[in-house]
Amino acid sequence: MDSKTLPKHSVHIVEEKSSVEPAHDLYNPDIDISGIDETKLIRKVDWRLVPWFSLLYLLSFLDRTSIGNAKLYNLEGDLKISDNQYLISLTVFFISYAIFEVPSNIFLKRMRPSVWFAFLMVMWGLIMTLQGVAHNFGGLVGLRWMLGTFEAGLYPGMAYHLSCWYRRSELGIRTALFTSATTLSGAFGGLLAAAISNMDGVGGRPAWAWIFILEGLATILVGIASFWVVQDFPDTAKFLSETERTIMIRRLQGDDQFSAAGEKLRMRNVLESFRDWKTWFGMVQLMGCDMPLYAFSLFLPSIINQVWFRATPANLLTVPIYAFAATVTCLVALYADKHGRRGYCNIIMLSIGGIGYIILIVSRNAALSYFAVFVATCGIFPVVPNTVTWVANNFEGSYKRGVSLAMAISMGNLNGAVSSNVYRARDKPWYRLGHSLVFMYICIGIIANSVFLYLLKNENARRDRGERDEVIGSEALEDNGNGRYATVEDAKREKGDNWSGYRYIL
Repeated sequence: MDSKTLPKHSVHIVEEKSSVEPAHDLYNPDIDISGIDETKLIRKVDWRLVPWFSLLYLLSFLDRTSIGNAKLYNLEGDLKISDNQYLISLTVFFISYAIFEVPSNIFLKRMRPSVWFAFLMVMWGLIMTLQGVAHNFGGLVGLRWMLGTFEAGLYPGMAYHLSCWYRRSELGIRTALFTSATTLSGAFGGLLAAAISNMDGVGGRPAWAWIFILEGLATILVGIASFWVVQDFPDTAKFLSETERTIMIRRLQGDDQFSAAGEKLRMRNVLESFRDWKTWFGMVQLMGCDMPLYAFSLFLPSIINQVWFRATPANLLTVPIYAFAATVTCLVALYADKHGRRGYCNIIMLSIGGIGYIILIVSRNAALSYFAVFVATCGIFPVVPNTVTWVANNFEGSYKRGVSLAMAISMGNLNGAVSSNVYRARDKPWYRLGHSLVFMYICIGIIANSVFLYLLKNENARRDRGERDEVIGSEALEDNGNGRYATVEDAKREKGDNWSGYRYIL
């Protein structure tokens, strides 16, 4: 067969027998899927996955950042800790969080997500509750370390899990919806802390203790329910019929997710993540938006409190900020999904967020600073899920994608340790140092996203020109240095996103 008759994404050196996909590579080839409405099926999957994941992540982010709300109700005074000790208690969370993300994603793939997520939530809910009975600095630090250990697996696990259900052009809005729980947790956390503060003195416990206890108990209950509510992978999902499962797998395979029907754990799959340059760029990209995210979430109540208001009004005034951030996050995700321009969206939104922080740095007016916080959210909240989606979009191989996602997210979260130490009490009320360092991280994000976008465009162009084409077919054909495979399907399975027909999302 002449190479000019092949599709644009196929190799140029190929025998006729390999130009037709073999029947055995079609998932459940004997099942007729013509009677199923695919749009209704996707809506069915959406309702089973996204709302519950949103609830889980809301609780996760609420539990890790509620210490910022508790601080306003004399946490430091009651535990007799200094501002530096408080910052240390924030820092240790992110260290353990970053360490355990990659192992957790490997466990998730080996185990049922319903079991793994339920276990993690019950354990960190218990730790959260115990924070309410901490009585000194050592106890608080130890509990924060354990909280990070068990929370580590949830976000990278859910991001990876969703990537196993949806096409690459569908993933952004789903990731944004459940990640927007961070914005809702900020709004809800402020309202909840204000309400719980009325329990000050009940049972001999101060208001800050009840914030930890009640939120921790809620997490335990939701974690137990997750054993039955969380859905596993599409090839085993019990809420789908065999025909529906077949549609879900075939549509993923048609989107160049060749491992959708299943993949065995091989150490090579894990090592490929460490060797892939995209993994390391993903780590820098998430570093550029996660540090600002945590700095913003942990210290927003304190910033508003120090500039303008008392504790409860400060918590309440965070609500419209987070509601605005949630709206922008979803709008950006919809645009990026529709147009496939994730890198461009990141660069634009980070630039807008940078303007917000420039205003915060120079402002000495409370109203102007409050306005600047709204602008700053544009460079933080929409960028995090869009970056996670962009990373997931550009890896093929279920284990490789899971490990690369976890590595990128762990690096981003490790920089949360930095965010815990940049808003010092002696810098109040304007926190110029903290705002300047967040602005620096946003600039790092702009540079990393720009370079990553440039490199992906270059690699796609090389593949379009045929520079990455493999040799397919007979041993008699000369090896061109890109690998020799019996069929195109073999090349897909062995090379994953390095296959010449795979195109990166920009």
